[in-house]
Amino acid sequence: MSRPILLLAACATVLTPIAVQAQVRLNPREVVEAQRQHPELVQEFGGAETGPRAAYVEGVGRRVAAFSGVANPGQVYRFTTLNSAVENAFAVPGGYIYITRQLMTLMDDESELAFVLAHETGHIAANHSQARRSAAARNSILGVLGAIVGNVLGGEAFGNLLSQGAQLRTLSFSRDQEYQADTLGTRYVVAAGYDPLGGANILASLGRADALQLRIQGKGNRSTPEWASTHPNSQNRVQREQQLAIQSGRAGKGLRNRDAFLAQIEGLTVDDDPAQGVIEGRSFTHPDLKLQFVVPTGYLMQNSTSAVSIEGSAGKAQFSGGGYRGSLENYIGQVINQLTGGRQQVAMAPPRQTTINGLPAMYSIGRANTSSGAVDVSVMAYRWDQDTVYHFVMLTQAGAGIGQFSSMVDSFRRLTSQEAAAIRPRVIDVVTVQRGDTVQSLAQRMAYRDFKVDRFRSLNGLVANASLIPGQKVKLVVFGTRRT
Repeated sequence: MSRPILLLAACATVLTPIAVQAQVRLNPREVVEAQRQHPELVQEFGGAETGPRAAYVEGVGRRVAAFSGVANPGQVYRFTTLNSAVENAFAVPGGYIYITRQLMTLMDDESELAFVLAHETGHIAANHSQARRSAAARNSILGVLGAIVGNVLGGEAFGNLLSQGAQLRTLSFSRDQEYQADTLGTRYVVAAGYDPLGGANILASLGRADALQLRIQGKGNRSTPEWASTHPNSQNRVQREQQLAIQSGRAGKGLRNRDAFLAQIEGLTVDDDPAQGVIEGRSFTHPDLKLQFVVPTGYLMQNSTSAVSIEGSAGKAQFSGGGYRGSLENYIGQVINQLTGGRQQVAMAPPRQTTINGLPAMYSIGRANTSSGAVDVSVMAYRWDQDTVYHFVMLTQAGAGIGQFSSMVDSFRRLTSQEAAAIRPRVIDVVTVQRGDTVQSLAQRMAYRDFKVDRFRSLNGLVANASLIPGQKVKLVVFGTRRT
Protein backbone atom coordinates (compact mmCIF):
# COMPACT_ATOMS: atom_id res chain seq x y z
CA MET A 1 0.00 0.00 0.00
CA SER A 2 1.50 3.31 -1.05
CA ARG A 3 0.99 6.39 1.05
CA PRO A 4 3.99 8.69 1.26
CA ILE A 5 2.96 12.24 1.84
CA LEU A 6 4.28 15.30 0.06
CA LEU A 7 4.00 17.99 2.70
CA LEU A 8 5.33 20.95 0.80
CA ALA A 9 3.83 24.41 0.32
CA ALA A 10 3.15 26.69 -2.64
CA CYS A 11 4.54 30.00 -1.44
CA ALA A 12 8.05 30.92 -0.32
CA THR A 13 6.99 34.15 1.36
CA VAL A 14 7.49 34.00 5.11
CA LEU A 15 4.29 35.13 6.77
CA THR A 16 4.19 37.44 9.73
CA PRO A 17 3.82 35.33 12.88
CA ILE A 18 0.21 34.97 13.85
CA ALA A 19 -0.64 36.25 17.28
CA VAL A 20 -2.42 33.81 19.53
CA GLN A 21 -4.20 35.45 22.42
CA ALA A 22 -2.98 34.49 25.85
CA GLN A 23 -5.14 32.08 27.77
CA VAL A 24 -7.28 31.01 24.83
CA ARG A 25 -9.99 28.62 25.97
CA LEU A 26 -11.33 25.81 23.83
CA ASN A 27 -14.97 25.70 22.86
CA PRO A 28 -16.67 23.39 25.41
CA ARG A 29 -18.98 21.98 22.75
CA GLU A 30 -16.03 21.08 20.54
CA VAL A 31 -14.34 19.39 23.49
CA VAL A 32 -17.42 17.27 24.14
CA GLU A 33 -17.72 16.38 20.45
CA ALA A 34 -14.02 15.45 20.25
CA GLN A 35 -14.42 13.20 23.27
CA ARG A 36 -17.41 11.52 21.66
CA GLN A 37 -15.68 10.98 18.32
CA HIS A 38 -12.35 9.80 19.75
CA PRO A 39 -13.14 6.07 20.23
CA GLU A 40 -14.68 5.78 16.76
CA LEU A 41 -11.81 7.62 15.12
CA VAL A 42 -9.24 5.45 16.88
CA GLN A 43 -11.05 2.34 15.69
CA GLU A 44 -11.13 3.62 12.09
CA PHE A 45 -7.36 4.07 12.16
CA GLY A 46 -6.54 0.61 13.48
CA GLY A 47 -6.44 1.35 17.20
CA ALA A 48 -4.12 3.40 19.39
CA GLU A 49 -0.56 2.67 20.42
CA THR A 50 -0.12 2.12 24.15
CA GLY A 51 2.84 1.79 26.47
CA PRO A 52 6.16 3.67 26.53
CA ARG A 53 6.05 4.81 22.89
CA ALA A 54 2.62 6.37 23.27
CA ALA A 55 3.71 8.03 26.51
CA TYR A 56 6.80 9.39 24.76
CA VAL A 57 4.73 10.99 21.99
CA GLU A 58 2.35 12.40 24.59
CA GLY A 59 5.29 13.90 26.47
CA VAL A 60 6.73 15.60 23.39
CA GLY A 61 3.30 16.92 22.48
CA ARG A 62 2.69 18.37 25.92
CA ARG A 63 6.13 19.97 25.89
CA VAL A 64 5.40 22.01 22.77
CA ALA A 65 1.73 22.59 23.62
CA ALA A 66 2.76 24.32 26.84
CA PHE A 67 3.73 27.32 24.72
CA SER A 68 0.52 27.47 22.65
CA GLY A 69 -1.20 30.15 24.72
CA VAL A 70 -4.14 27.88 25.54
CA ALA A 71 -5.30 27.86 29.13
CA ASN A 72 -4.35 24.70 31.04
CA PRO A 73 -2.61 23.05 28.07
CA GLY A 74 -1.72 20.01 30.12
CA GLN A 75 -5.40 19.34 30.63
CA VAL A 76 -6.95 20.27 27.28
CA TYR A 77 -4.61 18.62 24.75
CA ARG A 78 -4.70 14.88 24.04
CA PHE A 79 -2.03 13.27 21.85
CA THR A 80 -2.73 9.84 20.36
CA THR A 81 -0.46 7.59 18.28
CA LEU A 82 -2.54 5.61 15.80
CA ASN A 83 -1.76 2.10 14.57
CA SER A 84 -2.15 3.12 10.95
CA ALA A 85 -0.07 2.53 7.83
CA VAL A 86 -1.24 5.90 6.49
CA GLU A 87 1.35 8.66 6.89
CA ASN A 88 -0.78 11.27 8.58
CA ALA A 89 -1.16 13.70 11.45
CA PHE A 90 -4.16 15.87 12.18
CA ALA A 91 -5.95 17.91 14.82
CA VAL A 92 -9.59 17.71 15.82
CA PRO A 93 -11.30 20.76 17.35
CA GLY A 94 -11.51 20.19 21.07
CA GLY A 95 -7.81 19.56 21.66
CA TYR A 96 -7.33 16.06 20.22
CA ILE A 97 -4.19 15.57 18.12
CA TYR A 98 -3.32 12.38 16.26
CA ILE A 99 -0.20 11.04 14.57
CA THR A 100 0.22 7.69 12.86
CA ARG A 101 3.03 5.24 13.46
CA GLN A 102 3.77 5.23 9.73
CA LEU A 103 4.54 8.95 9.73
CA MET A 104 6.91 8.43 12.66
CA THR A 105 8.95 5.87 10.70
CA LEU A 106 10.11 8.61 8.32
CA MET A 107 11.30 10.87 11.14
CA ASP A 108 14.95 11.03 12.12
CA ASP A 109 14.80 12.65 15.55
CA GLU A 110 12.60 14.17 18.23
CA SER A 111 12.75 17.69 16.77
CA GLU A 112 10.89 16.44 13.69
CA LEU A 113 8.23 14.80 15.83
CA ALA A 114 7.96 17.99 17.89
CA PHE A 115 7.38 20.10 14.78
CA VAL A 116 4.58 17.90 13.45
CA LEU A 117 2.81 17.90 16.82
CA ALA A 118 3.39 21.64 17.22
CA HIS A 119 1.97 22.31 13.75
CA GLU A 120 -1.23 20.48 14.65
CA THR A 121 -1.32 22.22 18.04
CA GLY A 122 -1.14 25.52 16.17
CA HIS A 123 -4.37 24.73 14.32
CA ILE A 124 -6.18 24.34 17.62
CA ALA A 125 -4.57 27.33 19.34
CA ALA A 126 -5.39 29.61 16.40
CA ASN A 127 -9.00 28.36 16.37
CA HIS A 128 -8.77 27.41 12.72
CA SER A 129 -11.80 25.17 13.06
CA GLN A 130 -14.06 28.24 12.94
CA ALA A 131 -13.05 28.95 9.36
CA ARG A 132 -12.66 25.46 8.03
CA ARG A 133 -15.06 23.84 5.64
CA SER A 134 -18.38 22.98 7.18
CA ALA A 135 -17.82 19.22 7.05
CA ALA A 136 -14.78 17.11 7.81
CA ALA A 137 -13.75 14.56 5.23
CA ARG A 138 -14.83 11.40 7.01
CA ASN A 139 -14.42 8.21 5.06
CA SER A 140 -14.90 4.69 6.19
CA ILE A 141 -14.31 2.41 3.23
CA LEU A 142 -17.93 1.36 2.77
CA GLY A 143 -19.13 4.87 3.48
CA VAL A 144 -16.95 6.17 0.68
CA LEU A 145 -18.47 3.79 -1.83
CA GLY A 146 -21.93 4.71 -0.60
CA ALA A 147 -21.18 8.36 -1.19
CA ILE A 148 -19.65 7.61 -4.56
CA VAL A 149 -22.58 5.63 -5.90
CA GLY A 150 -25.08 7.98 -4.31
CA ASN A 151 -23.45 10.89 -6.08
CA VAL A 152 -23.21 8.97 -9.33
CA LEU A 153 -26.92 8.38 -9.22
CA GLY A 154 -27.34 12.05 -8.47
CA GLY A 155 -25.67 12.93 -11.76
CA GLU A 156 -22.01 13.67 -10.91
CA ALA A 157 -19.17 12.67 -13.22
CA PHE A 158 -18.06 9.06 -12.76
CA GLY A 159 -14.34 9.68 -13.02
CA ASN A 160 -14.19 12.56 -10.57
CA LEU A 161 -16.21 10.81 -7.89
CA LEU A 162 -13.93 7.80 -7.75
CA SER A 163 -10.86 9.79 -6.74
CA GLN A 164 -11.86 9.86 -3.09
CA GLY A 165 -9.51 8.19 -0.61
CA ALA A 166 -10.13 5.89 2.33
CA GLN A 167 -9.34 5.79 6.04
CA LEU A 168 -9.26 9.57 6.35
CA ARG A 169 -11.03 11.70 8.87
CA THR A 170 -9.36 15.08 9.05
CA LEU A 171 -10.04 18.77 8.79
CA SER A 172 -9.38 20.75 5.64
CA PHE A 173 -7.80 24.13 6.34
CA SER A 174 -6.93 26.93 3.94
CA ARG A 175 -3.41 27.42 2.65
CA ASP A 176 -2.97 30.52 4.82
CA GLN A 177 -4.08 28.57 7.87
CA GLU A 178 -1.54 25.87 7.10
CA TYR A 179 1.20 28.49 6.82
CA GLN A 180 0.03 29.97 10.10
CA ALA A 181 0.22 26.56 11.74
CA ASP A 182 3.79 26.19 10.41
CA THR A 183 4.72 29.57 11.86
CA LEU A 184 3.11 28.82 15.20
CA GLY A 185 4.59 25.34 15.28
CA THR A 186 8.07 26.74 14.71
CA ARG A 187 7.49 29.23 17.52
CA TYR A 188 6.42 26.46 19.88
CA VAL A 189 9.37 24.17 19.16
CA VAL A 190 11.83 27.03 19.63
CA ALA A 191 10.23 27.93 22.96
CA ALA A 192 10.36 24.26 23.97
CA GLY A 193 14.09 24.15 23.24
CA TYR A 194 14.08 22.10 20.03
CA ASP A 195 16.09 22.69 16.87
CA PRO A 196 13.59 24.41 14.54
CA LEU A 197 15.28 22.87 11.50
CA GLY A 198 13.37 19.70 12.36
CA GLY A 199 10.38 21.15 10.51
CA ALA A 200 12.21 21.59 7.21
CA ASN A 201 13.89 18.21 7.64
CA ILE A 202 10.66 16.22 7.99
CA LEU A 203 9.03 18.13 5.13
CA ALA A 204 12.00 17.32 2.89
CA SER A 205 11.97 13.66 3.94
CA LEU A 206 8.30 13.36 3.12
CA GLY A 207 8.89 14.92 -0.27
CA ARG A 208 11.60 12.39 -1.09
CA ALA A 209 9.44 9.53 0.13
CA ASP A 210 6.59 10.66 -2.09
CA ALA A 211 8.86 10.86 -5.13
CA LEU A 212 10.07 7.33 -4.44
CA GLN A 213 6.54 5.98 -4.24
CA LEU A 214 5.76 7.54 -7.61
CA ARG A 215 8.69 5.58 -9.05
CA ILE A 216 7.65 2.36 -7.32
CA GLN A 217 4.12 2.70 -8.65
CA GLY A 218 5.39 3.63 -12.09
CA LYS A 219 3.10 6.63 -12.17
CA GLY A 220 3.93 10.15 -13.23
CA ASN A 221 1.24 11.58 -10.99
CA ARG A 222 -1.48 10.46 -8.64
CA SER A 223 -4.07 11.84 -6.27
CA THR A 224 -2.63 13.72 -3.31
CA PRO A 225 -2.21 11.42 -0.31
CA GLU A 226 -3.45 11.93 3.23
CA TRP A 227 -1.49 14.66 5.03
CA ALA A 228 -0.82 16.49 1.77
CA SER A 229 -4.54 16.49 1.00
CA THR A 230 -5.05 18.82 3.96
CA HIS A 231 -1.74 20.70 3.82
CA PRO A 232 -0.06 23.04 1.28
CA ASN A 233 1.77 21.14 -1.40
CA SER A 234 4.96 22.53 -2.97
CA GLN A 235 8.71 22.33 -2.51
CA ASN A 236 8.76 25.97 -1.45
CA ARG A 237 7.35 24.98 1.91
CA VAL A 238 10.70 23.45 2.86
CA GLN A 239 12.46 26.71 1.98
CA ARG A 240 9.90 28.72 3.92
CA GLU A 241 10.36 26.52 6.98
CA GLN A 242 14.14 26.85 6.72
CA GLN A 243 13.75 30.63 6.67
CA LEU A 244 11.57 30.53 9.77
CA ALA A 245 14.18 28.42 11.55
CA ILE A 246 17.00 30.80 10.60
CA GLN A 247 14.99 33.85 11.64
CA SER A 248 14.45 32.29 15.05
CA GLY A 249 18.18 32.40 15.71
CA ARG A 250 18.08 28.81 16.97
CA ALA A 251 18.64 26.87 13.76
CA GLY A 252 21.03 24.01 14.46
CA LYS A 253 21.27 24.94 18.14
CA GLY A 254 18.28 23.31 19.80
CA LEU A 255 17.57 19.80 20.97
CA ARG A 256 17.25 16.93 18.53
CA ASN A 257 17.32 13.97 20.95
CA ARG A 258 18.03 11.59 18.10
CA ASP A 259 19.14 8.62 20.19
CA ALA A 260 16.07 8.86 22.41
CA PHE A 261 13.78 9.04 19.39
CA LEU A 262 15.40 6.10 17.60
CA ALA A 263 15.16 4.03 20.76
CA GLN A 264 11.42 4.70 20.87
CA ILE A 265 10.75 3.64 17.28
CA GLU A 266 12.85 0.46 17.51
CA GLY A 267 10.47 -2.38 16.63
CA LEU A 268 7.75 -0.03 15.36
CA THR A 269 5.52 -1.66 12.75
CA VAL A 270 6.04 -0.35 9.21
CA ASP A 271 3.43 -0.52 6.45
CA ASP A 272 0.52 -2.90 7.03
CA ASP A 273 -0.23 -4.53 10.37
CA PRO A 274 -0.93 -8.22 9.62
CA ALA A 275 -3.86 -8.03 12.04
CA GLN A 276 -5.51 -5.75 9.45
CA GLY A 277 -4.27 -7.61 6.38
CA VAL A 278 -1.18 -7.12 4.23
CA ILE A 279 -0.79 -5.78 0.70
CA GLU A 280 2.19 -7.29 -1.10
CA GLY A 281 2.42 -6.48 -4.79
CA ARG A 282 -0.91 -7.46 -6.34
CA SER A 283 -2.00 -9.67 -3.43
CA PHE A 284 -4.06 -8.84 -0.37
CA THR A 285 -3.56 -11.42 2.38
CA HIS A 286 -5.25 -11.47 5.77
CA PRO A 287 -3.55 -14.08 7.98
CA ASP A 288 -6.06 -13.82 10.83
CA LEU A 289 -9.08 -14.22 8.54
CA LYS A 290 -7.08 -16.68 6.40
CA LEU A 291 -8.11 -15.19 3.07
CA GLN A 292 -6.38 -13.85 -0.02
CA PHE A 293 -7.15 -12.29 -3.39
CA VAL A 294 -5.07 -10.89 -6.26
CA VAL A 295 -5.91 -7.70 -8.17
CA PRO A 296 -5.31 -7.26 -11.93
CA THR A 297 -1.93 -6.06 -13.17
CA GLY A 298 -1.58 -2.30 -12.87
CA TYR A 299 -4.21 -1.92 -10.15
CA LEU A 300 -3.46 -0.37 -6.76
CA MET A 301 -4.92 -1.22 -3.36
CA GLN A 302 -5.47 0.77 -0.18
CA ASN A 303 -6.30 -0.97 3.07
CA SER A 304 -8.36 0.20 6.02
CA THR A 305 -9.63 -1.48 9.16
CA SER A 306 -12.95 -2.35 7.51
CA ALA A 307 -12.25 -2.86 3.80
CA VAL A 308 -9.83 -2.69 0.88
CA SER A 309 -10.22 -0.28 -2.03
CA ILE A 310 -8.92 -1.19 -5.49
CA GLU A 311 -8.24 1.28 -8.29
CA GLY A 312 -7.16 0.82 -11.89
CA SER A 313 -7.56 2.10 -15.41
CA ALA A 314 -10.83 0.29 -16.10
CA GLY A 315 -12.68 0.67 -12.83
CA LYS A 316 -12.81 0.79 -9.05
CA ALA A 317 -13.70 -1.86 -6.51
CA GLN A 318 -13.88 -2.45 -2.80
CA PHE A 319 -13.67 -5.62 -0.74
CA SER A 320 -15.45 -5.99 2.58
CA GLY A 321 -17.71 -8.30 4.55
CA GLY A 322 -18.55 -9.64 7.97
CA GLY A 323 -21.18 -11.40 9.99
CA TYR A 324 -24.30 -12.42 8.05
CA ARG A 325 -26.53 -15.50 8.27
CA GLY A 326 -29.12 -14.75 5.58
CA SER A 327 -29.12 -15.73 1.92
CA LEU A 328 -26.54 -14.42 -0.54
CA GLU A 329 -29.33 -12.95 -2.65
CA ASN A 330 -30.59 -10.87 0.26
CA TYR A 331 -27.03 -9.92 1.13
CA ILE A 332 -26.44 -8.50 -2.37
CA GLY A 333 -29.64 -6.51 -2.05
CA GLN A 334 -28.49 -5.05 1.25
CA VAL A 335 -25.11 -4.10 -0.22
CA ILE A 336 -26.78 -2.21 -3.06
CA ASN A 337 -29.16 -0.52 -0.63
CA GLN A 338 -26.23 0.63 1.51
CA LEU A 339 -24.36 1.92 -1.52
CA THR A 340 -27.23 4.16 -2.55
CA GLY A 341 -28.29 5.06 0.96
CA GLY A 342 -31.73 3.76 0.06
CA ARG A 343 -32.38 6.94 -1.94
CA GLN A 344 -32.02 5.51 -5.43
CA GLN A 345 -32.55 2.15 -7.09
CA VAL A 346 -29.96 0.43 -9.25
CA ALA A 347 -31.46 -1.90 -11.84
CA MET A 348 -29.74 -5.17 -10.91
CA ALA A 349 -29.97 -8.36 -12.96
CA PRO A 350 -31.22 -11.49 -11.14
CA PRO A 351 -28.32 -12.90 -9.06
CA ARG A 352 -26.54 -15.94 -10.46
CA GLN A 353 -25.01 -18.73 -8.40
CA THR A 354 -21.50 -20.06 -8.86
CA THR A 355 -18.67 -21.70 -6.93
CA ILE A 356 -15.22 -20.12 -6.63
CA ASN A 357 -12.34 -22.08 -5.13
CA GLY A 358 -14.79 -24.25 -3.23
CA LEU A 359 -16.79 -21.29 -1.87
CA PRO A 360 -20.50 -20.89 -2.69
CA ALA A 361 -20.84 -17.51 -4.41
CA MET A 362 -23.43 -15.31 -6.10
CA TYR A 363 -23.10 -12.26 -8.31
CA SER A 364 -25.27 -9.63 -9.91
CA ILE A 365 -24.61 -6.81 -12.37
CA GLY A 366 -26.64 -3.61 -12.60
CA ARG A 367 -26.72 -0.30 -14.40
CA ALA A 368 -26.75 3.25 -13.01
CA ASN A 369 -27.27 6.38 -15.09
CA THR A 370 -25.20 9.52 -14.60
CA SER A 371 -24.98 12.90 -16.29
CA SER A 372 -21.84 11.70 -18.07
CA GLY A 373 -23.27 8.34 -19.08
CA ALA A 374 -24.14 4.95 -17.65
CA VAL A 375 -21.94 2.85 -15.36
CA ASP A 376 -22.07 -0.81 -14.39
CA VAL A 377 -22.34 -1.77 -10.73
CA SER A 378 -21.40 -5.38 -9.89
CA VAL A 379 -21.48 -7.31 -6.62
CA MET A 380 -19.83 -10.69 -6.03
CA ALA A 381 -20.64 -12.28 -2.65
CA TYR A 382 -19.01 -15.37 -1.11
CA ARG A 383 -20.40 -17.60 1.64
CA TRP A 384 -17.33 -18.03 3.88
CA ASP A 385 -19.15 -19.98 6.59
CA GLN A 386 -22.65 -20.04 7.99
CA ASP A 387 -22.04 -16.80 9.88
CA THR A 388 -19.83 -14.84 7.46
CA VAL A 389 -20.10 -13.37 3.95
CA TYR A 390 -17.44 -11.41 2.03
CA HIS A 391 -18.01 -9.40 -1.13
CA PHE A 392 -16.54 -7.22 -3.85
CA VAL A 393 -18.35 -4.16 -5.19
CA MET A 394 -17.12 -3.10 -8.63
CA LEU A 395 -17.79 0.03 -10.67
CA THR A 396 -16.92 -0.07 -14.37
CA GLN A 397 -17.91 1.67 -17.57
CA ALA A 398 -21.30 0.70 -19.00
CA GLY A 399 -21.23 -2.62 -20.79
CA ALA A 400 -18.03 -3.80 -19.13
CA GLY A 401 -19.75 -5.73 -16.35
CA ILE A 402 -17.17 -7.26 -14.05
CA GLY A 403 -14.64 -6.73 -16.85
CA GLN A 404 -10.99 -6.73 -15.79
CA PHE A 405 -12.01 -7.68 -12.25
CA SER A 406 -12.89 -11.22 -13.40
CA SER A 407 -9.47 -12.56 -12.43
CA MET A 408 -9.73 -10.86 -9.05
CA VAL A 409 -13.10 -12.33 -8.09
CA ASP A 410 -11.88 -15.76 -9.26
CA SER A 411 -8.72 -15.48 -7.12
CA PHE A 412 -10.52 -15.14 -3.77
CA ARG A 413 -9.55 -18.16 -1.65
CA ARG A 414 -8.80 -19.55 1.79
CA LEU A 415 -5.25 -19.59 3.12
CA THR A 416 -3.75 -22.69 4.62
CA SER A 417 -2.56 -22.50 8.21
CA GLN A 418 1.02 -22.65 6.98
CA GLU A 419 0.49 -19.75 4.58
CA ALA A 420 -1.14 -17.65 7.29
CA ALA A 421 1.66 -18.36 9.76
CA ALA A 422 4.26 -17.20 7.23
CA ILE A 423 2.91 -13.63 7.16
CA ARG A 424 5.08 -11.42 9.35
CA PRO A 425 5.07 -7.67 10.01
CA ARG A 426 7.76 -5.29 8.83
CA VAL A 427 9.37 -3.39 11.70
CA ILE A 428 12.01 -0.73 12.28
CA ASP A 429 15.45 -2.02 13.28
CA VAL A 430 17.95 0.65 14.36
CA VAL A 431 21.53 -0.48 13.69
CA THR A 432 24.96 1.06 14.14
CA VAL A 433 27.06 1.40 11.00
CA GLN A 434 30.19 -0.77 11.18
CA ARG A 435 33.46 -0.35 9.35
CA GLY A 436 32.98 -1.59 5.79
CA ASP A 437 29.21 -1.05 5.79
CA THR A 438 27.84 0.83 2.80
CA VAL A 439 24.45 2.05 1.72
CA GLN A 440 24.30 -0.83 -0.73
CA SER A 441 25.29 -3.52 1.78
CA LEU A 442 22.87 -2.39 4.49
CA ALA A 443 20.09 -1.91 1.96
CA GLN A 444 20.23 -5.61 1.11
CA ARG A 445 18.82 -6.29 4.59
CA MET A 446 15.66 -4.30 3.84
CA ALA A 447 12.52 -6.49 3.89
CA TYR A 448 11.39 -5.59 0.38
CA ARG A 449 11.68 -7.27 -2.98
CA ASP A 450 12.56 -4.16 -4.96
CA PHE A 451 14.03 -0.65 -4.69
CA LYS A 452 16.04 -1.72 -1.65
CA VAL A 453 18.69 1.01 -1.95
CA ASP A 454 16.15 3.70 -2.74
CA ARG A 455 13.95 2.66 0.19
CA PHE A 456 16.95 2.68 2.54
CA ARG A 457 17.96 6.18 1.45
CA SER A 458 14.40 7.47 1.77
CA LEU A 459 13.93 5.92 5.22
CA ASN A 460 17.10 7.59 6.48
CA GLY A 461 16.81 10.90 4.64
CA LEU A 462 19.97 10.26 2.63
CA VAL A 463 20.62 12.05 -0.64
CA ALA A 464 21.90 10.07 -3.62
CA ASN A 465 25.64 10.61 -2.99
CA ALA A 466 25.57 10.38 0.80
CA SER A 467 27.95 7.93 2.46
CA LEU A 468 27.82 6.26 5.86
CA ILE A 469 30.15 6.85 8.81
CA PRO A 470 31.11 4.07 11.24
CA GLY A 471 29.25 4.60 14.51
CA GLN A 472 26.32 6.31 12.78
CA LYS A 473 22.87 4.94 13.58
CA VAL A 474 20.53 4.14 10.69
CA LYS A 475 17.10 2.58 10.31
CA LEU A 476 16.33 -0.65 8.50
CA VAL A 477 12.98 -2.25 7.76
CA VAL A 478 13.15 -5.95 8.59
CA PHE A 479 10.67 -8.75 9.17
CA GLY A 480 9.56 -9.01 12.77
CA THR A 481 7.47 -11.38 14.86
CA ARG A 482 3.68 -11.50 14.90
CA ARG A 483 2.07 -10.13 18.05
CA THR A 484 -0.30 -12.56 19.72
